[in-house]
Amino acid sequence: MPLPYGALLLLGVLLMGAGGLVALCAPLPSFYAPVMGLSLGMGGVGLLVSGLCMAMKNLQAAVPGHFLLHPRTGTRFSPQQSLAIQRRLDRIRREMSTDSVGGAPEREAGPETALEPVLPSTPPPWTMEPPPSYDAVMKIQENGGGEQL
Repeated sequence: MPLPYGALLLLGVLLMGAGGLVALCAPLPSFYAPVMGLSLGMGGVGLLVSGLCMAMKNLQAAVPGHFLLHPRTGTRFSPQQSLAIQRRLDRIRREMSTDSVGGAPEREAGPETALEPVLPSTPPPWTMEPPPSYDAVMKIQENGGGEQL
């Protein structure tokens, strides 16, 4: 824990102790001593809580991999998956930069090509019929909607 947080925690504990002593050891007819002790104690509690909050806020565990490659759902990619994703992103960036210059992308034979599945260059042909037009759907709904398209 860095020194400022430790100093805040120590000062908070000391102020709480001093406030408790002033509040409890003050003579009974006096009104200002218990109020002053209570305010010292509450200031100590405030410093203690703020020191704990700042110390907890700056606590970070060292996790391998890039922070952008970690999903926010609580699960994390394994180091092998992170490396494979990073290599794929680098390869895509290289291909895009060579395409923009006008040169053909060069495929290099290496261990990263074995990790990535080969994707088809074009998608398969569309086998479904196109959806009906907006006007046809509106006419069917006006007539009761009992018909199927």
